[in-house]
Amino acid sequence: MDCIFCKIAKGETGELLYEDELFVAFEDIHPKAKVHVLVIPKKHVESLDALSKDDKSWLCDYLLTIKKIANQLKLKNGYKVIINNGPDGGQVVHHLHAHILGGKKIDSLV
Repeated sequence: MDCIFCKIAKGETGELLYEDELFVAFEDIHPKAKVHVLVIPKKHVESLDALSKDDKSWLCDYLLTIKKIANQLKLKNGYKVIINNGPDGGQVVHHLHAHILGGKKIDSLV
């Protein structure tokens, strides 16, 4: 498998803003907002559609980690979290990832 996000999660490329035993975060290379950070699981999960009931416990940790990173980024007035799923949903890299967007008011991306 030649997944760029797996390489980032292993520390082989890119600069991390956050890392723990389950997740990493880094800046998006094509930012769509003043702050645009991606949060990914270290284990390869292709998309939301690839999740099962066995993923329940770390998914809760995933959301809490996203909140923690947003707090570290000082996004006190709010932020948007987006997960694209599949080609029609705009998913380009086939490794589950959440976008944290903020830094100024975001009316809509749709």
